[in-house]
Amino acid sequence: MGALKLNDKAIGLIAGKNFGYLATTNKDGSPHVTPVWVDREGDLIVVNSIVGRTKVRNAKRNPKVAIAITDASNQYNMVTYRGTVVAQTTKGAAEHIDKLYRKYIGKGKYTGDRRRIILKIRPEHYAEQWTT
Repeated sequence: MGALKLNDKAIGLIAGKNFGYLATTNKDGSPHVTPVWVDREGDLIVVNSIVGRTKVRNAKRNPKVAIAITDASNQYNMVTYRGTVVAQTTKGAAEHIDKLYRKYIGKGKYTGDRRRIILKIRPEHYAEQWTT
């Protein structure tokens, strides 16, 4: 399946203080889901994590993932993508977590673990749900 372009609804959710829920597959085949701060780079969905975390190890072993992004003001409004992690990089990851910290927290720099890594997800399948 080919890559998709992010639509305006997804771009709007990613631009806001809305959480993503990233699903990866554990070594034994069971699912692993974790909340993440989301960003984008063009039509790639970008998340930032700590080197060695379960989601990072899982995505390295099996890059097929799913991510749901919900509207913080109405969590029934959401977009969901299935896709592939096409890159994992530590380059710029510490600066990126500071950017996300300012977006979600509204001030300063991230003071947690600085051994950061960026996962770039190429969307390949899209679904959405919107209520009034």
